[in-house]
Amino acid sequence: MTAVARSRAGRRRIRTLTGLVCGALAAGGLAAAGTSTLEPEAAHASSHREAPLISGQPEYDNTDVYAFVSPDRPDTTTLVANWVPFEEPAGGPTFYPFPEDGRYDIHIDNDGDGQGDLLYRWTFDTRTRNGNTYRYNTGPVTSLDDPDLNVTQTYDIDLLKLKEQRVVSTTKVADNLPIAPSNVGKASMPNYAKLRDQAVRKLPGGNTAFAGQADDPFFLDLRVFNQLYGGDLSEVGRDTLAGYNVNSIALQVPSATLRQSADQPVVGVWSTTDRRNADGKWTQVSRLGSPLVNELVVPIKDKDKFNASSPWNDADFAKYVNKPELPKLIEDQYKIKAPAEDRKDLVSVFLTGVKGLNQPPNGRAAEELRLDTSTKPTAAPKRLGVLDGDNGGYPNGRRLSDDVVDISLQVVQGELVGQKNDLGDAVDVNDRPFGKAFPYLALPTSGSRGQVAEKGSGSQSGPGERNMLNGGAAPVADGNGTDDTVLLASIAAGGAGVLLMGLGFAWWRTRGPGRTVRGRAAGTGGV
Repeated sequence: MTAVARSRAGRRRIRTLTGLVCGALAAGGLAAAGTSTLEPEAAHASSHREAPLISGQPEYDNTDVYAFVSPDRPDTTTLVANWVPFEEPAGGPTFYPFPEDGRYDIHIDNDGDGQGDLLYRWTFDTRTRNGNTYRYNTGPVTSLDDPDLNVTQTYDIDLLKLKEQRVVSTTKVADNLPIAPSNVGKASMPNYAKLRDQAVRKLPGGNTAFAGQADDPFFLDLRVFNQLYGGDLSEVGRDTLAGYNVNSIALQVPSATLRQSADQPVVGVWSTTDRRNADGKWTQVSRLGSPLVNELVVPIKDKDKFNASSPWNDADFAKYVNKPELPKLIEDQYKIKAPAEDRKDLVSVFLTGVKGLNQPPNGRAAEELRLDTSTKPTAAPKRLGVLDGDNGGYPNGRRLSDDVVDISLQVVQGELVGQKNDLGDAVDVNDRPFGKAFPYLALPTSGSRGQVAEKGSGSQSGPGERNMLNGGAAPVADGNGTDDTVLLASIAAGGAGVLLMGLGFAWWRTRGPGRTVRGRAAGTGGV
């Protein structure tokens, strides 16, 4: 269903000088502009901004984690994690650098005990060639080492092996690799796909790495937060994240490196962000495993606590999985019966893994994205994953194309306990196509997106041409090639504005301090 927009028009009389002045200015502006109006783009809330503290720190806000068997290299696993929700493509001049005071970590639990056994850590370095310009780039950028790319970034990857949550060894996986820049626009980066390709690097040990900007791969209608899609499902079907980008890191690793053994191929995956404080100490500020857990399962009072915690301590949050709020709200709003509590089905999806699918032996309940790395990828993945008989999809890991909102809504409302339903947000695919090879992410939306001024047949600043020199206006030329029509309209509009302002001033004079309604001073014969 599509969203239904409703508006109510009201009429108000202008009663003050301020109202008259505003009316005059508005009348002049509208007359000069003809029938054109300026409509600001609607602002959206983001499930990415899931907790109070992290919502103000987008550079450190982990939006999504993906882990899947690589479709074109089935002996490897691809790990993807994204940060910085709602990147407006044209958001210059600084755009969206990775933070130098941040550590982006992807954790691997390969024995199911809720503790990380492997930790891949990304750290970043920034270089500015010319600090005497405001520009991100000083000309068209054709390669990652182009001197016209004024601000460049590199990254390192370290692999930390852990035992009982203590580091026992550290190995440098990647050193000083280039990061694909923000996609400024067509004039600045005429072939962004080439820059993306140059940022994909093959590493020793069968690893492949990428870091840079990408289209946000999470497709969904976020208006679940507006009384569950408008209260009557009138607000579904719009991909709220369409057109926005994220900062992505991706790593393709031989599955044998991640898993405990061929006999125990299930791994748990989650990501965290550490930020360095003023004392130089590192503090965990974001955490993410399975999608939508912190957003729709953990209540407001514990969201920041969840972001600072580790899966080992997830018994603190188990009650919210056993007795979730969302299915009760759906029952109240749409009369679809909520399953009986305690919710063992949700515990298996979010905390332990599903038996016979992705549950490690003797595992501890911990919120991780669990993946059986021995699962063979399919040539035709289904968006509903396991619910539709495709065991290579969510909740067995998470692929870019998995429709996790529809899956989660149906599972929350009892799909796994025999209460069949077809709940969903009517957004089934991403707005941009995913790639068929690593890093699989869609290219980021360009800063050149959107409507541009129409070109006419005149010279750069002549009639019929919209450009910066005439403010993007659309001149209306007469038979002699002049713009008298627009000029006269502007003069008339200005005159109308001045007249209205004069009337307003005169009205104010008659109602000045110490005057009655009739304009006479009290107790006098008037003026």
